[in-house]
Amino acid sequence: MFNISRSSFIKGFALGLSATLVLTACGGGGSEPASESGPAASESPEGTFRVATEPAFPPFESQSESGELEGFDIDLMEAIGAEAGLDVEFESLPFDGIIPALQAGTVDAAISAMTITAEREETVDFSQPYFKAGLAIAVREDSASEITSLDDLQNKKIAVQIGTTGADKAAEIPGAEITTFDSAPLALQELSNGNVDAVINDAPVTLDAIASGNLSGLEVVGELLTEEFYGIALPSGSDNVDTVNEALNTLIENGTYAEIYRKWFDADPPELPESAL
Repeated sequence: MFNISRSSFIKGFALGLSATLVLTACGGGGSEPASESGPAASESPEGTFRVATEPAFPPFESQSESGELEGFDIDLMEAIGAEAGLDVEFESLPFDGIIPALQAGTVDAAISAMTITAEREETVDFSQPYFKAGLAIAVREDSASEITSLDDLQNKKIAVQIGTTGADKAAEIPGAEITTFDSAPLALQELSNGNVDAVINDAPVTLDAIASGNLSGLEVVGELLTEEFYGIALPSGSDNVDTVNEALNTLIENGTYAEIYRKWFDADPPELPESAL
């Protein structure tokens, strides 16, 4: 077992998702209605660009003490908007309400550390990948020698955030008793309180929550369970997919993306594929 800092973890995370990760935690610190024409008619590529996000997923999106939205996703979406000439307006929604909002046309896009999956692509469109991620298992320190893999979670109590790929992965574990929460920090708090045996969640988000969420005695154990890519979600058939992709590519080429990545993860970004599937 070895201990690594947030900076070291993210650097290793960015370089390769197959490394074994075991870390000791450190304590610290209304929407517009859809038009009668349907979702496509509600898009506004030359005006206000309504972007849904769930601000309870630091370091990607959260609220500052002053109530302002902040995080990697927020900075990136604002940069995309500036590059594309779109006036980005964020709308806070619960994570499991984001795709329904896109389908209803009450928002034009969503950025909320959302993994690109085949199932989600049946109902919404995605931009090209903008972040490389993966799922990790968090446990209490006193359980770290007993729980190191998915096999060790059989018949255990697992907390997850509702509507996430972590929840999907937990559902595959035989005999697991799954409890869902509205946010990752709440799931981790349940683990810290001793009410569940583990949390399955996105690795960088789990790391940040442990490091900055006043949660003591937690560890991320074993290897990353998956390799995943986040994408910006848009209504199915949206003309704005190309607009967002063009702006994102420009930010990657001119170094703006790397600057935002280093700001939040203290590491150089990994190379991203053109498609996640």
